[in-house]
Amino acid sequence: MSALLVTTLGHRLTLRLVLLGLAAILCAAPAAAASLPATGVLSTGRPDPVLTPGAINPAVTQQTIRMTICKTGWTEAMRPSSSYSNRVEKLQLVEYGYEDRDRSHYEEDHFVALEIGGALRDPKNLWPEPQHIRIPGQPDLGALTKDRFENWLHREVCAGRLSLASAQLRTTRDWVKYWRSAGQP
Repeated sequence: MSALLVTTLGHRLTLRLVLLGLAAILCAAPAAAASLPATGVLSTGRPDPVLTPGAINPAVTQQTIRMTICKTGWTEAMRPSSSYSNRVEKLQLVEYGYEDRDRSHYEEDHFVALEIGGALRDPKNLWPEPQHIRIPGQPDLGALTKDRFENWLHREVCAGRLSLASAQLRTTRDWVKYWRSAGQP
């Protein structure tokens, strides 16, 4: 009889813990929504560092840039297929928690751009970057702005004015800060 009582109490305790956990989750839902990765993107212009920390293509090094990223047409030839990018983008729009899921409002972007040696198909280097990120008092920090900065970094690396590693770090550490310090190219 004491074993039955202990088992019943154990079930009651387990049920109570489950209900308390569910109540805590439901009460925390608004706070969780405010901390979605999309919220960070829309307030900083940068991807979530956990979901998209960036990744490097090991075939691209300072020693190989003349045969890889600085060779005309290399980036276009290496770019993943649109079917792959579209599939990843659909998943990441949900993962990032964007309310707006219209894919035409985003560019599935390589955080470390292909033209500065970013990984081609690694999901840790891909993110659904909004076409436009408007933060009051600041210029648009969306995809077109980042693309222009990436093109500038590529030119600097290929001209020998900036190392490949430095260009990659400027992207992953805080591309917005470095874009501003470079004169917003």
